[in-house]
Amino acid sequence: MRYALGRLDLTLLALLGLTLATMAVAGATRAPVLVDGIVLAIAAIKGRRILLDYLDLRSAPALWRGLATAWLMLIVGFAWAASAVSVLLPPP
Repeated sequence: MRYALGRLDLTLLALLGLTLATMAVAGATRAPVLVDGIVLAIAAIKGRRILLDYLDLRSAPALWRGLATAWLMLIVGFAWAASAVSVLLPPP
C-alpha cells in the first residue's frame, strides 16, 4: 500500500527544511542585523505555516487568519527591532 503525503506531512517537511535553512543562515554570515532579519523572516514563514495548517486557520474566516497573522508579524517586528536597537546602540 502506498502512502500519500497530506497537507500536514508537507508542512512538517517544510518546517524541517526551514529549520535547516535557519541553522545554515545563522552560521554563514557575520552581519548581525541581516542574520537576525533572515532568521526572523524564516520564523515568520514557519509561524504562518503552523497557524494555517496545524491550528487549522486555513479553513477559518478571513478575519481570524488576518488577526493571527498580524499578531505573528507584530511579534516578529518587535523582535527584529529589539535586535537592531541592541546592535546599533554603542556598548556601555
